[in-house]
Amino acid sequence: MNLVPKSPNFAVASDRTVVTTHVRRRTSSLSHQASTSSHRWLRFLGLLAVLATNAVAADWPQFLGPNRNGGVTAPAISTNWPKEGPRAMWSHKVGEGFAGPVVSNGKLIAFHRAEGREVIECLDARTGIKIWKSGYAATYRDDFGFEEGPRATPSIAGGRVFTFGADGHLNAWSLADGTNLWSIDTRARFKSGKGFFGVAASPLVEDGTVIVNVGGRNGSGIVAFDVASGKVIWQVTDDEASYASPVAATLGGKRRVAVVTRESFVTLDAADGRPVFRHAWKPPMHASVSAATPLVIGDLFFITASYGTGGTLLRFKESAPEILWSRDEVLSAHYATPVVHDGHLYGFDGRQEQGCELRCVELRSGKTLWSEGGLKAGTVTLVNDQLLVLTERGELIQAPARPAAFKPTQRAQILPFTARAHAAFADGFFHARSKDKLVCVDLRPAGAPVQLRPSTPTPSPTP
Repeated sequence: MNLVPKSPNFAVASDRTVVTTHVRRRTSSLSHQASTSSHRWLRFLGLLAVLATNAVAADWPQFLGPNRNGGVTAPAISTNWPKEGPRAMWSHKVGEGFAGPVVSNGKLIAFHRAEGREVIECLDARTGIKIWKSGYAATYRDDFGFEEGPRATPSIAGGRVFTFGADGHLNAWSLADGTNLWSIDTRARFKSGKGFFGVAASPLVEDGTVIVNVGGRNGSGIVAFDVASGKVIWQVTDDEASYASPVAATLGGKRRVAVVTRESFVTLDAADGRPVFRHAWKPPMHASVSAATPLVIGDLFFITASYGTGGTLLRFKESAPEILWSRDEVLSAHYATPVVHDGHLYGFDGRQEQGCELRCVELRSGKTLWSEGGLKAGTVTLVNDQLLVLTERGELIQAPARPAAFKPTQRAQILPFTARAHAAFADGFFHARSKDKLVCVDLRPAGAPVQLRPSTPTPSPTP
């Protein structure tokens, strides 16, 4: 681990032209052992409820939302769409890529590739009107014939937008006007590989740093950069990068960062990158990717991948995590991160190209409660107790998150094929993209006003 950059030339500028429960405890006559187990489970559900409540419904500033778990607690959304589907507020043409939209302070950031450039666009989230547009020359070339646009979803924090391009270009932009604040070519700087499909892990902003799954050499597998300057704050591990994004949480009274790398699942101290534990975990075959972001539920981690890996539930411990269960046949997520609600996981199981099933799995036991075929593949967003399933074919399906059965209440075609990026839900609106179209649909209850206030001015980046 390297806590301080060895070279004074830390601010490597790009050589490109740059034109962001209260849980009721019931008295029981059970044995002491059973009572202890029950109380632990109740405490876990309480932590889960707190986690969900802490989400901010008005913004979706990073990959998988405010808590990086795919869900928010928000004012009630509509459960009775018009026959033609939810009201479409606006649409916008986008270029190649799989980076999802993010929303903060009424501004939406779209990151895509068009006309040989990786493009960052800022739109008014309520009207779709363009506020600014920036970008730089794109260099990524895909070896397997897939789209060559960015895969990593941007992050917005402190008046800045952070993007991580398909070829490893990490940039900070002003949210106010799109000015480039700093730029680092991480592949050149840290000698990281191209991977099978380029760079895909979304940057994480945590306490003044932007943490990236770089996959570099000489102890630069995971790197934390200063948000204001791009200076390296700490770097650790020699692991290659996976396609999974890092996540931060308070565990053991301290802020930690959990990351799935190409070789393992690691947990680090967020402040200095010091390793807490390293758990060997990866697919059994070389030609594979791990793309689902770890879910943190209280003191538990759920990690999942396809390619014969499956799902694993771990309990956080300082020395080494406790394995509660690990099975391939339970929930093997290919690229989409599941969501969790009331002690149950909801997500797609199986390889995208082979067809997936949407599943509900009891978190505590790993027991599959139901499986729904025919949807192919897609992503899941959780709003309150409602699942918003966006299939690759562009169909949006709403269903209550219930362990008894999958019973959709609404469905509508909102996008053309192919829709693989995770969506954003902010202020009652669902923002989603396909390979060439970005849409905003209104999921507020009937009677909400059509005319909406414009986005508010963004202050300059905080120091």
